[in-house]
Amino acid sequence: MPSFSPDFLNHLSVPPHLVRTIRAIGEHKGRQDLYRLQAPEKLENLRQVAVIQSVESSNRIEGVTAPPERLKALLAEKTTPQDRSEGEIAGYRDVLATIHGAAMDIPFTDAVVLQLHRDLMKYSTQPGGAWKAAPNEIEEVRPDGTRFIRFDPTAPHLTPTAMADLHREFAAALKSGEHDPLILVPLYVLDFLCIHPFTDGNGRMARLLSALALYQQGYDVARYISLERLIETTKEGYYDTLYRASQGWHEDGHDPMPWIDYWLGILLGAYREMESRVGELTTDQGTKADIVVAAVDRMLGDFSISELQAACPSVSRIWIKNVLDELKRDGRLEVVGRGRGSKWRKVLEQHSERHNGI
Repeated sequence: MPSFSPDFLNHLSVPPHLVRTIRAIGEHKGRQDLYRLQAPEKLENLRQVAVIQSVESSNRIEGVTAPPERLKALLAEKTTPQDRSEGEIAGYRDVLATIHGAAMDIPFTDAVVLQLHRDLMKYSTQPGGAWKAAPNEIEEVRPDGTRFIRFDPTAPHLTPTAMADLHREFAAALKSGEHDPLILVPLYVLDFLCIHPFTDGNGRMARLLSALALYQQGYDVARYISLERLIETTKEGYYDTLYRASQGWHEDGHDPMPWIDYWLGILLGAYREMESRVGELTTDQGTKADIVVAAVDRMLGDFSISELQAACPSVSRIWIKNVLDELKRDGRLEVVGRGRGSKWRKVLEQHSERHNGI
């Protein structure tokens, strides 16, 4: 595949501002577990809203809509689809639920992509679960009514091999660890859309597969903030960067950076929105102390400051040390050993062990 050939990947130059974006996303990712522990009810509310917005926005990007009352009934699975639009909405609902519920158990293969597409199209008159059988040029209609071809995807007879190659090379690139997954995932989406493997549903499948790939790499923000909604609100940038990144794709001469820049911006925006909606859990000192104390309570046996810091990614090492010193003064902790190898021990736990040994 053009974006996953060793020569292409090895010569891919990531500009400094994208390196900073990737680092910022990684910092947000490190706080995910904290939010799950500190604000599970808020996250559940966000999750319910995100599902509705994802289904609605991803279909609306493709011109598929339904009245609000019908959309609500379809998402609650209290009705059956009555037309093509409702069928496409119901199909997206089902595949999104599958991905949300079992992402880590879903093999990322071309065979599974076919199965997910079959489920996406199961309420449609257009059959799913098969690669395209006819060319599907991507056209744009200008304001004056004239049409021009934005991109000519992979030919139908080459599509099965192209999809098999894409998934094999994507898996190999992830396994090698030589390139950040946050570069590889948008490259996968770009190649998928350049192949355009299905007669219908390519855009929706690309957005679903984006979520699946993110979950499998540990980025859970799409559960709580709709990436599809953020894409819909920046739809012009979505199509523009895809167009720019696809030019020269067949000849391995494309520049994917406009698309990667856009895609990472959407992801970072989602994380920022999630933290804003959950609330600043770590801004005041009392909350930080509560986070450290809760982490201490979960520790088993002796533990180091480094282990505690890993459990409290949003709290500085200095602040953790201050809390530990306070707990020591209160008689709840004691230091075991000296120097860099010293550890901390819960005093009550030690007393309990002595009692059990009598």
